[in-house]
Amino acid sequence: MINIIQSWWNKNKAQKLPVPTLSKDNIPRHVAIIMDGNGRWANRRGLPRIVGHQTGMKAVKRAALAADEIGIEYLTMYAFSTENWKRPKDEVDFLMRLPEEFLAMELEELIEKNVRIQMMGHPEELPSHTIAAMEEAMRRTENNTGLVLNFALNYGSRREIKETFKEAAEALASGALTPADITEEWIGEHLYHTALPDPDLLIRTGGELRLSNFMLWQLAYSELWFTDLYWPEFGRDQLAQAVAEYQRRTRRYGGLS
Repeated sequence: MINIIQSWWNKNKAQKLPVPTLSKDNIPRHVAIIMDGNGRWANRRGLPRIVGHQTGMKAVKRAALAADEIGIEYLTMYAFSTENWKRPKDEVDFLMRLPEEFLAMELEELIEKNVRIQMMGHPEELPSHTIAAMEEAMRRTENNTGLVLNFALNYGSRREIKETFKEAAEALASGALTPADITEEWIGEHLYHTALPDPDLLIRTGGELRLSNFMLWQLAYSELWFTDLYWPEFGRDQLAQAVAEYQRRTRRYGGLS
């Protein structure tokens, strides 16, 4: 299957875009990506959907290395949502094997690049082999100080917010928390992976214009950038285009520039 993917990619590389000049003084610290369109990319080429998912792994590596080169500090990839369990079982089983396959092929290079791997979501519902692969990658990269590559795996924002509210309710009932203690800062500190700053820029591939239950609280003031390109076609040039558009915008946070 890998040979099929490589053969197609060599013949059908996405058209190279002019690479914009980026200002080093205004690089988004945290970029989040909804990686959409793997299945549709494959279907349009008469290939099985799983080929699209496997080809998408190459785009994950390209995006991570490009983010590191550009100077982005945090890159969050929406890898599998809490709603994706609704897909056919054989496709879900394949998706659960992808983290192992990706890390087996790419972890050594990511370590050489000083990348630190993290994960947010609900690990208790993932297969043991998926968790084992992620835990090994996180353990082996925990002391790295470069790009933080954060995978949202079995993640859903409404569930994240609901569990934060339940935690607040339990703390209120026990007297450990008062209503005055529940501030925006408190909520932000009790969401998943609180060490990450809110995304400055959200990218979604595949032509859809929605958030799909992804980081709804954290994306409140993020800049949004959408592209019709399917995720397997995404690379450094597209990431640079998104960052260039981000740099052309003025972030006012409800105020005046």
